[in-house]
Amino acid sequence: MARKNKNRDNELGRLVTVHPIAPAYVQRAVFMAVLSFMFFLGMMFAFYVRQSLLFFLLSTAFLMIYLITMFSWVMQRKGSVEYFENGVKHRKNTVLWSEITSVSDAGEITHLHGKKFTIPATVSESEKLVQTIKARVSAVNG
Repeated sequence: MARKNKNRDNELGRLVTVHPIAPAYVQRAVFMAVLSFMFFLGMMFAFYVRQSLLFFLLSTAFLMIYLITMFSWVMQRKGSVEYFENGVKHRKNTVLWSEITSVSDAGEITHLHGKKFTIPATVSESEKLVQTIKARVSAVNG
């Protein structure tokens, strides 16, 4: 299986651009993580001072928000789109230009055998990337 993916990567050709998560989405995640961690520390301090179960439950809730935010941020970092001279790659989807049958305005790419995947709106310059892919597919497929 790893061998098949390596051959597939060779078919894509030279890497032209990489579109990672847009900075605005990263800033939101960092802001939520910092804010929830600060509230967690504040509620733990209040629990230490007041010894009330309510403050402990609030601190636990803020800790859960912090952990979920950090997990989501790590998982989103894998969501970058790589644009090659002969195709595009997103997560486990590797598609050559000749294999793409249609590209919608929302970024949904349909390739051979009816498989679909969507270019996420959270990637940097997603609209420009979708338009570039549409132009490239129409040029290749005529």
